[in-house]
Formats: sequence, C-alpha cells, structure tokens
Amino acid sequence: MKLLLASQSPTRRRMLEVAGVPFEAVSAPLDEDSAKAGLLASGFGARDMAEMLAELKAKSVAAPADTLVLGADQTLERADGEILGKPGSRAGARDQLLSLRGAEHKLHSGAVLVRNGERLWGCVESVTMSVRDFSTRFLDDYLAHEGDAVTGSAGAYRVEAMGAQLFERIDGSHFAILGLPLLPLLAELRKRGVVTS
Repeated sequence: MKLLLASQSPTRRRMLEVAGVPFEAVSAPLDEDSAKAGLLASGFGARDMAEMLAELKAKSVAAPADTLVLGADQTLERADGEILGKPGSRAGARDQLLSLRGAEHKLHSGAVLVRNGERLWGCVESVTMSVRDFSTRFLDDYLAHEGDAVTGSAGAYRVEAMGAQLFERIDGSHFAILGLPLLPLLAELRKRGVVTS
C-alpha cells in the first residue's frame, strides 16, 4: 500500500521522513479559505473543523486505487472560542500573540486517510497551550528574530524555534503541535501495511 501526503508542509513531511514512513507529497488542490468559511457557516467547531479540513484535503487529491491519501490540518481555538487562522502579516502576528498572552488556547491537529475517495480513518489530537505573560520588549525581539516565518502559522509561533519561549506550559503531544497526530497515525499505517508492524 502506497501513501500520498496531501500537503506541502515541510514540518509534516519531515515528521513522516524521520519516523521512517515511505510516502510521496503533493499539494492538495483545495481552496482552504473557502472551505473554512463554509465549515464555519455550517457551525463546525474548531476540533471538528481540523478533521473535516483534513478529509477535504485528502479527497481533493486524485490518486491510484492502491494508494492511501493522507490529509492533515490544524486549528487554533482561543479560550473564548474564536478560531485563529494564519496571520498573514507581521502586524497580524503581533495582534494574535497579544490576544493569546497570559491565557490558554487549544491546538487541534487532525489527520484523515482516504482511499478511492472514501474515508477510512480519522483522528484529532488536541493540545492545551499556556502562553506566559510576556513583555512587549520580548514580543518585539521575537517578531524581529522570527521575521516572516510568524505569518505562516496560526498563533504566529513555531515551538520548534524561538516560539518555545512564549509558553509556560504545554499539555499534549509535541507531534500534534507540529501538525500531525503522529502516534495514532503510525498505529493505523501499521495495520494497513504501510510500515512494518
């Protein structure tokens, strides 16, 4: 059984590579902004949205019959229920980080496996992230150090980089923070013969 990752995320690709999973990666031809808007309008919450976006990505990829397609997505949910997307600019990143300062939020990482257009498996792992009450000086230094990298992830941080300094506590899987519920996914891939059991 072959595996196709419907994502160009370098972090997700790296996770699968270092875990020894054989796969190929392709872009998912899905208009994510429209998909998210539609899911929000339909009343989806942040956790369910992560899983549904992962499924939509996987189903958007044309693949041979002997291929599993893996879709993945992640949503950030503030304590007040607001869902944050990628900030898109440094000013937007600053606003997001200020809105998260001194509070908890949740990251939901969803993954779905599809074959022949049919969903076979799905999983969401949620992580509680506690942001410290950082100073404005730290925020300015952080944004200057990280540059445009902060614009590409919800919450404007990468815990694998200087973003780790934003937090006082993290409860949950490190892999889920990076964008994949990796251990449940590996268990499913073993069942399906993609990796050795």
